[in-house]
Order: sequence, then structure tokens, then C-alpha cells
Amino acid sequence: MATLANGGQRQTPHVVLETLAPGPQGEVTSTRVQPAPLALGYRPQHVQTVLEAMAAVTTEGTAARVFAGAPYRSGGKTGTAQAVTIGQRDKYDARRLAEFQRDHSLYVAFAPLESPRVALAVIVENAGFGAAHAAPIARRVFDYLLLGQYPSEEDIAATQKGQTAAPIGTPRRVEDIPWPPPQGSAP
Repeated sequence: MATLANGGQRQTPHVVLETLAPGPQGEVTSTRVQPAPLALGYRPQHVQTVLEAMAAVTTEGTAARVFAGAPYRSGGKTGTAQAVTIGQRDKYDARRLAEFQRDHSLYVAFAPLESPRVALAVIVENAGFGAAHAAPIARRVFDYLLLGQYPSEEDIAATQKGQTAAPIGTPRRVEDIPWPPPQGSAP
């Protein structure tokens, strides 16, 4: 997802940005040098077509309700993955299946659209349609990272039950939430 959002330029994944080590005069910080991105040779017009289609998913497609009112633009793709095989003549009915047999909810996305800083993939096991379960989680992650907003308690409870699209209630400022949360509670 990050490669696509970067116009077909693949960055080498890394976890460490810098290290701190003792030196003769005190602590020394060493910044890790990021290798240059690798162009994968995608045609720019093809990448642009895909990115425009992914943007449309959040404005007029399957994730439009989830991203309604967002003050940033993003691109994404909802999906559903079968957990078990259903016969060609059989109709899928989640109510008739054990929970572990139900479809998985998928969503891949990046934001902000104009200058991507975040790319993610969300998988909610056995939850069904991607727009109903995975995309709402992605929206909350973007709101947290891009806006500094933490969902309201009401929104967290409803999203855990798969009952939300766009956030509900008044979001809290990230800096107002104690971290880590007290044992046995959700912030």
C-alpha cells in the first residue's frame, strides 16, 4: 500500500530511525540513513488511475459513509476474504456458520491523499464485509495519527460491536488520554 501511495516507489521498511549510545563525552545519537527509494517501473498514468479509484472508494464507494466528514482525503479498498469454502450451489449465510467460519473483513488505505504519510492494512477476523468492520477502524487510526483525535468512549464501544461508520460522539485529544491505560480498562 505504501509503495502504491508513493507513486510506485518502494521504500525499504525499517523500525529504527536513530540509536542512542554512550560516548566519551556523554550520549551520542546516530541517525539511520534511509536508502533511496526503488522505482518499480510502474507507468505513472496507471498508478494515478488506481489512486483516483481508491480515493473514490472513500467519497462515493463502499467506504464513503465511514469517511464522511473527514477533514482530510484518503484512498482505500474494502474487501472480504472467505474463511471456508462454500459450494457453488450454496448461498453464503453468516448466521448459519460458526464464528470461526465467517468471512474476514479487510481494508487497505493511505492518507492524506495529496501527500501520503500513513499506509495501513486492517484485517478483522470473521467479521464480514470490509466497509462494515475494517474500514471504521482505519478511519479511527487516521484520525488519531493525522488529527490527534482519540475516539469517544461511545464510539469505541459501538465500533467494537461493528455498529459504526463515521465516528460518533465527541473525540478526545490524544494528549488528554493517559497511556498506557489502567489495567482492565479501555481509554
